[in-house]
Amino acid sequence: MSVGLKDIRAAAQAIAGDILQTPCLRSRTLSDIVGAQLYLKFENQQFTSSFKERGALNRLRALDADARKRGVIAVSAGNHAQGVAYHAQRLGVPTVIVMPRFTPHVKVVHTRNFGAEVLLHGENFDAAKEYATGLIRERGLTFIHPYDDVAVIAGQGTVALEMLDAWPDLEVLVVPIGGGGLISGMAVAAKAINPAIQVVGVETLRFPSMYCALRGTTPHFGEHTIADGIAVKVPGALTVELVRHLVDEIVLVDEGDIEEAMLLLLEVEKTVVEGAGAVALAAALKHPERVAGKKLGLVLCGGNIDPLTLADVIKRGMARAGRLTRLRVQMHDLPGSLAQVTRVLGEANANIDEVHHHRAFTTLPVHSAQVEFAVRTMGSEHIQQIVDALAQAGFPASIRNAEN
Repeated sequence: MSVGLKDIRAAAQAIAGDILQTPCLRSRTLSDIVGAQLYLKFENQQFTSSFKERGALNRLRALDADARKRGVIAVSAGNHAQGVAYHAQRLGVPTVIVMPRFTPHVKVVHTRNFGAEVLLHGENFDAAKEYATGLIRERGLTFIHPYDDVAVIAGQGTVALEMLDAWPDLEVLVVPIGGGGLISGMAVAAKAINPAIQVVGVETLRFPSMYCALRGTTPHFGEHTIADGIAVKVPGALTVELVRHLVDEIVLVDEGDIEEAMLLLLEVEKTVVEGAGAVALAAALKHPERVAGKKLGLVLCGGNIDPLTLADVIKRGMARAGRLTRLRVQMHDLPGSLAQVTRVLGEANANIDEVHHHRAFTTLPVHSAQVEFAVRTMGSEHIQQIVDALAQAGFPASIRNAEN
C-alpha cells in the first residue's frame, strides 16, 4: 500500500488542534554563513520535542473501537515512545512501550509519566522488538511502528505541508533519515505540490542504512553516534521504495559536522536540538557549494538531548573554535612560581577554568614542574598571544590539544 497527498492532507485534518504547527522561520545569520537562504522548521518545539508525535497520533486516530480498547504497543528508546505514550494517554488508549534495558533513565521516566506501561527488555532494539512480538500475540495489542506504516508516514508528511504553506517558493527540503518515515511522507507531499522541488536526505557516516540500501551495498555501522535518533540499521520496506522514487539525493555527515551544527543552532538561534535534529544544518554547512543561492527548508526534527551530552558538545565546540584551550606550562618547582604563571595568564586576559599540577608524572628534571591549565580564550590568535607572554616571562608553554 502506498501513500499519496490525499492521505497526508487527511492526516493534517486528523491531527489538527492536537499537534503544534511549529514555526518555519528564516535564519539570517545561518543563511549568511552557508551562502543560501535557510528556513528552519522547529519540530523540536512539539510537546514531546519531536516530529514523531505527528505519525503516532495519526496512527492512533486510525484505530477502530475494539483496537483502542485492547491497547497498543510500541518499541522505542526515544522520541517515538514518548509520542505514542503521550497521545495514547490523551485518547484513553492503554499503551505498552518496550525499551532496551539500557535506555537512559530519564527517557524511561518521561514515557512512564505519560501513563504507559514501560517494559525494559533486551540489550538492543531488535531484542526488544522480538519481545514485543510475543506480547502482541498474548494480549492482542496493535503495534505502532515507528516508521514503516502508511498512517505514520502520512502523519510525518504534514511537516512538508506546513513548510510549503509558509514558504511556497522553497527549492530544496533537507530532511534527516532514520527509518525513513519522515522523509518519505515529506517527499510524497512536496513532490505532489511542486514536482520541481528537490528533497535531500541526511544520514550519519556511522549509520548509512538508507544510503546503502539504495545502492545495494552492505553498510558498516559504528558503535554509536551523537545522532542516536536516526541510528537505524534497517530502514522500512515501504520507506525504501518511497525514498528510491522520490528523494533526489542522500548525503552523509560525520560526528564533528553534527556537533558544529548543534552548537551553531544553540548560539545563533538559541534553540536546543538533539544530534538528529542538527544533521540537516550539518549537511548544508558541509556542502555550501551545492546549495549556494538556493532556498532551503531544514527540518530540526527533535530536541531531546541529555544535558550532560549537551555540555560536552558545547565544550568540544568551544575548543575547536579556539575559545577554550589547554596549555602545558613548564616552571621551577619553587614557592611563588605558580602565582607568577597565573599572574601572566590574568594579564593576558586568559580566564582559568582548571589547573593540574604535575611533579611525579613528568619527564622534566627534579625541581621542575609541569602545570596544565584549561583556559577560556578569545580565539586562535589570542591563544598564541598567551603562549608568547608566558615564554617572555620565562615559562615555556605548549598547546595541548586532542592529538598531543
